[in-house]
Formats: sequence, C-alpha cells, structure tokens
Amino acid sequence: MSETAENCTHNCGTCSANCGSRTSEPQSFLEKLNPASSVKKVIGVVSGKGGVGKSLVTSLMACRMRATGARVGILDADITGPSIPRAFGIHDGVTVTPDGRLLVPAVSSTGVEVISSNMLLENETDPVIWRGPVIAGAVKQFWSETLWQDIDYMFVDMPPGTGDVPLTVFQSLPVSGIIIVTSPQELVSMIVEKAVNMAKKMNVPILGLVENMSYLECPDCGKKISVFGESHLDEVAKEYGIPVLAQIPIRPAIAKAVDEGTVEYVEADFLDDAVKAVKEA
Repeated sequence: MSETAENCTHNCGTCSANCGSRTSEPQSFLEKLNPASSVKKVIGVVSGKGGVGKSLVTSLMACRMRATGARVGILDADITGPSIPRAFGIHDGVTVTPDGRLLVPAVSSTGVEVISSNMLLENETDPVIWRGPVIAGAVKQFWSETLWQDIDYMFVDMPPGTGDVPLTVFQSLPVSGIIIVTSPQELVSMIVEKAVNMAKKMNVPILGLVENMSYLECPDCGKKISVFGESHLDEVAKEYGIPVLAQIPIRPAIAKAVDEGTVEYVEADFLDDAVKAVKEA
C-alpha cells in the first residue's frame, strides 16, 4: 500500500495529493460570482424552438417576482436575438464600476436589473455576429463579471434549442430550476421532450410548463377561442410528469406593452402558480 493511500483522510477538500480518488471525481464547470455579487436562485427559461415567447415569460416572471418585494435580475443569454431591454424600455449602453472591473446592470423603472448583449452594441439594431465560443464566453461574463448585488431571483432568458448557450448556462451557473415555454401547436410534445431530455441529462430540475398564446378571449362574450388549435398541454404534462404552471392568453395589450417598453405594467395574475413554483425551487 502506498504512503498516500495509508495517509488518506477521504477528504479531498483538505488534501493536495493527486491520487486516484481525486481524479475520479466529476469535474465542476461552475463559474464563480465576483466577490461583490450575490445571487440566491437562478431560474432558466427555455424551449425547444423559437418564437414561443421565452422572453415574454422571462419578463413577466421577473416583474411578478419583483412585485413581491424581491430583488430580481435578468441575464439575457439570447445573445444573438436579445429582446429583453426593449420590453423594459431600456435603451442605454452598459456601464462599469469605477474601477472598470465589473459591468453594471441597467435598472428598470420598477427595479428589475438587466444585462444584455444589446447594451454592449453601439446601436441596438446592430447584429451580433459572433461564433459559438464567443457567445458562450459572453454568457459567462454576464454572470461572473457583472455586479449583481443581493439578487434573490435571477431569470436567464435562453435562446431556443439545446446548443452552446443552454449547455453553458446549465454547466456554468447554479441553476435552481427551469421553466419550459411551449405553444399549442401539434409539435409541442416533441419540443418539450427535447427540453426535458436535456434538463435530465444535465441534472437540472424542471419546475413546470408555461404555454403561451393559449387562447384568445372574445371581448364581447368571453368565450375562449383556440386560435392555434386545441391545447395538448395537459397530455404532455402528464406524459412527462411535469406540472402546468400557466396558460398565457393572446392579448393585444400584452404585445403593445412589450413593443412600447412597458412590460412591467402588464397584469399577469395567470402566472401565480409559476411564481409559487419559483419560490419553492
């Protein structure tokens, strides 16, 4: 028996020996926050395809959590298609701390802190033409090199699919859980399955499903009209054992608020169950 094995305390955290036990331990890719920052919970907002409303759900959830008195931040990880700043009416560029070491998030009118690639551009309509590794690096920078002060809940708006950015977020950030955003179309089952399978492979808890564009309510009679066909959300939720957190109606007022940068003033009581799930994550 080697001297290293004889003296082993089975506590790798206090041992400097490079033995077999140490090398067999899984490697952590988590990025550390800077010493000036504190984030308690990280919630990812994902989907298997684009155009289903991840940014809307991210924005509304952040506003609902802020309304409870919590300190809330949004990390816009949709680097090539950022839309969070516009929803909040944020058009200023990024600023830095006096020592120039950390990025400073913009703060919305109700106190939601936001960092986004749009804030790094000379003009907010300029395209972000970056390769995968650069995009992944930007996401890590938004997490570790931004001044996040006493954030209770951070929502991460991710691009669609299961590519570089979702992988980077799941590996680099201490994600407490994810919300999967869907729509009523027939493809929803396959789309959800992709998101569920990725989350399971990355050992990330799934908080539940939010269906956007679920129905249109007739302003005259109140009847719910299924514009995109009948929802299969309950069937999909049952199949994968995931709770349904919300069904968001089609309301012109919501779209108008996002376009005008006033998403913070949207009445979104339909997200009450989702708020509860985030608090319990």
